[in-house]
Amino acid sequence: MKDVWKFARWSSGLSMDLPVDEWKSYVLKKWSLLPLSIQVTVSTAKSLSAIFLQCSSHLQPEDEIFLKRLSSSYLVEKDPDAPLFYREEGNRKFQRKDYKGATVLYSKGISHSRPNTEDISLCYANRSAALFHLGQYEVCLKDIIRAQIHGYPERLQPKMMLRKAECLVALGRLQEANQSIGELESYFTATPTLAASHFQILQRNLCHLKIKVQEKETLTETFPVALTDVFKDMNLQEENEQISSASSSVTLCTDPLKGRYLVATKDILPGELLVKEDAFVSVLNPGEMPQVHHGLESKWDTRVTNGDLHCHRCLKHTLATVPCDGCSYAKYCSQECMQQAWELYHSIECALGGILLTLELNIWGVAMLRHMLQLQCNAQAITTIRQTGSRESVITDSRQVRLATGLFPVVSLLNHSCSPNTSVAFINTAATVQASQQIVKGQEILHCYGPHESRMDVAERQQKLRSQYFFECNCPACQNEKHRTTARPRWEAFCCNSCRATMQGDDVLSCGSRSCTESVSRDHLVSRLQGLQRQVGVAQKLLRSGKLEQAIQQLLECQRDAESFLSAEHIVVGRIEDDLAQAYAALGDWGMSATHLQKSLRMVEVRHGPSSIEMGHELFKLAQVFFNGFAIPEALNTIQKAEKVLSVHYGPWNDEIQELQKMKSCLLDLPPIPVGPSV
Repeated sequence: MKDVWKFARWSSGLSMDLPVDEWKSYVLKKWSLLPLSIQVTVSTAKSLSAIFLQCSSHLQPEDEIFLKRLSSSYLVEKDPDAPLFYREEGNRKFQRKDYKGATVLYSKGISHSRPNTEDISLCYANRSAALFHLGQYEVCLKDIIRAQIHGYPERLQPKMMLRKAECLVALGRLQEANQSIGELESYFTATPTLAASHFQILQRNLCHLKIKVQEKETLTETFPVALTDVFKDMNLQEENEQISSASSSVTLCTDPLKGRYLVATKDILPGELLVKEDAFVSVLNPGEMPQVHHGLESKWDTRVTNGDLHCHRCLKHTLATVPCDGCSYAKYCSQECMQQAWELYHSIECALGGILLTLELNIWGVAMLRHMLQLQCNAQAITTIRQTGSRESVITDSRQVRLATGLFPVVSLLNHSCSPNTSVAFINTAATVQASQQIVKGQEILHCYGPHESRMDVAERQQKLRSQYFFECNCPACQNEKHRTTARPRWEAFCCNSCRATMQGDDVLSCGSRSCTESVSRDHLVSRLQGLQRQVGVAQKLLRSGKLEQAIQQLLECQRDAESFLSAEHIVVGRIEDDLAQAYAALGDWGMSATHLQKSLRMVEVRHGPSSIEMGHELFKLAQVFFNGFAIPEALNTIQKAEKVLSVHYGPWNDEIQELQKMKSCLLDLPPIPVGPSV
């Protein structure tokens, strides 16, 4: 990092995070006009306060005017016209049975509503209906209470009272359900003016509900323990006396070159928890910011960002956010989190409104984190696993996304390796470090800062580490690759069309088999590969549009073409197999889907290793296929393998592990398949 950029970074944050290019250009221009002596003074400042004082002394009234002009386009105040817009958009999603999408839009309407208004009460009520259809009955009940607190209209009370009773029945709280039913019947008696058609519908629904209560009361029904109770947070077996939040299995060492680092005090098995630490400070990354709009009809954004799905204080995932009373931006998982945030910091930032969004709401936190890095601390990207694919998909995929940035003093003690022996995972603002392989006594505890040997070659890894962390990596993976021949890894290799041996060479590739004389230019094969990738892209578009038969035909042609010049473990071959598995799953052909997914799985293992996170996700997908295809032995075996891999990386609270537990419980509870008579 060049010191000359320090002023710009303090003023406008990291360029990759900055949403307003005009402000970035303005700051850089202002920096270029400063005298060299001032640039040097700012660049060599030793503390954040010194940088602040130096920079602030050069801010002029015209700078504030320019910033206010930019920030006026980023609306964070309550807009009285927005709740109706978001409620109507949410209703459209609701009618299409996209209940999750509807929930987010109702939440946006809630964020723009003033407390104790009909707008906010209607948005809460509509969101409760969407949550009910999503099976989130406890949260639905909370929204019903919120709607009533904010003055839900009297004319609509019967509908809300009925929904409350339905939630209580679904939760098995029958005594409370009967009480709510009684209150609803009393309401009918006291309100004879209720419209006849509306009254008949409510009465019919009420009768069905009373029958359901009677049926449940005659059964000795046992409700399963919630998964959140079963999968309790992992705790350190024995906490370290010297290092808070670390296990006694590690100790702190110091080296003139490495600085401080952790080593094992005993032999450590895969999956053992080594660190469990809550962030000293964390800042939510809101995700993609809405574009600036100037027309009234398009100024409200309907896209879903991290800020719509996670608490702005504790990062907990929630569909039922509670907004700040003063602005439309900040959202929380509960009233308690909102109050804590207000007392700690939001009472100050709330009034600044669009100015903070122009600078990115998390820029100040990121700026401080960046400067603390100069003081030998490390900022850690807090990530989460997000399900991908359409809501109709029977097989779900997942990807890791950046949720926030946090400071973890103990985690920052871990040095980097491109082939680490630990895995870091997050639940809300807590980080856990688990051994991903066996670690022998005296071995250093290592963490990957991002560039991993299974995802980047050594040159790319070295470049990224130098540019961001300013060191040359000499881990075993890098040393081995530096001394390796120029042969490409199997997942990037070309093969001979005649004998299937790996092609070797630089500009002209020759068959690696001594008995074969085949040769071809690399440019020709690269051109073929690019053409194949375009054809795979066409097939994927067909797949996304639901044209499954056409997609399969296209993918099979791509498969035949790939077999003629790509290695069997090539990444594109794996992608084709994965897409074929998805297409057959969508058709309900679970056998063919499993066949192709198993081929894809073998390629993932070659590239990422049998204990990798990628392998865990692929095993999860295969378990879903076997489960849906009712292949019980295969499903149970794959579930066990997936649990073993994923638990090492995520601990027991991961959503995929919980889903695997549900599948296993369902399979084990099935009655045995009857065997027919012998012939």
